[in-house]
Amino acid sequence: MVNIANPIYDIVFKYLMEDERIARTILSALLKMDIVRVEIRPHEYSNTQRDTLSVFRIDFGATVRNSDGSEQLILVELQKTWLETETLRFRQYLGTQYQNPKNIVGANRDSFALPMVAIYLLGHRVGDIEEPVLYVQHKAYDYEGHPVTKGIPNPFVDSLTHDSIIVQIPRLHGQVNTRLDKVLSIFDQTHKSKESQQVLTLDDSLYEDDADMKHIVHRLLMASTDADVRQDMNVEDEYFAAIEKRDTEIMLRDRKLAEQQVQLSEQQVQLSEQQKLLGYSIQIMQDNGLSLEAISAKLGKSVEELKELLQHLS
Repeated sequence: MVNIANPIYDIVFKYLMEDERIARTILSALLKMDIVRVEIRPHEYSNTQRDTLSVFRIDFGATVRNSDGSEQLILVELQKTWLETETLRFRQYLGTQYQNPKNIVGANRDSFALPMVAIYLLGHRVGDIEEPVLYVQHKAYDYEGHPVTKGIPNPFVDSLTHDSIIVQIPRLHGQVNTRLDKVLSIFDQTHKSKESQQVLTLDDSLYEDDADMKHIVHRLLMASTDADVRQDMNVEDEYFAAIEKRDTEIMLRDRKLAEQQVQLSEQQVQLSEQQKLLGYSIQIMQDNGLSLEAISAKLGKSVEELKELLQHLS
């Protein structure tokens, strides 16, 4: 057994994916493609600005070898979060990719956007979907609903749509049946150490026959002993502890406000019923020949208050 740094942490994930060989191994398994080269693409925003959510993202340019031997450049936008987050945030990030002129090839009318695949590594479940890895792929259909294959893929069509891969990390349960299972096993949170969530304990014998996986495990071993990485992991723990505390306080406040609202509504109902009963009493006294002035003196309320109570009966 071996103890490695937990790649669910942003700093560990970044440390991991900065290694070109590891990025190529992980993306190849997820995309099910023969990736020749991988390059981290610079972007204008980073993970340094945090608010209520944690979304860590890295953009890659991946050179893929097609079945006919030709090579093609595609964009891979890899986003990771370990908190349940808004889909709007993911869509906003995608929008920046579509607007980035660096992702356009060709000139004038012959220009088109590079094909893009969005990968989401989620630290939470997505509704009732049980599959740990979900492939969402676009297809082209005619009016009758028949698949269109002639001329597909097409640069124009690929520029307007993109495929997505969603990984639900909590749905990873230690089963290693495929190449992808083996690669994603390093994210499996069921391997968390009892002493610290910063550490995963893996059976490294599972990777003895796989040089790429041994390289990944070695990289995570290095991360676990890197003082700067461990310090940043502590900072992330403090950050999310503060977020959890704040969310708990908000939840308790909202629950208290809801209870107060229920109590207020009940009081308003009781007051309304009391006003109706008093109005009926006034009406009965009027029917028995008492004037509003006499009833006012009897009840200690002004004539205007009595008239208002009678209006509630109408």
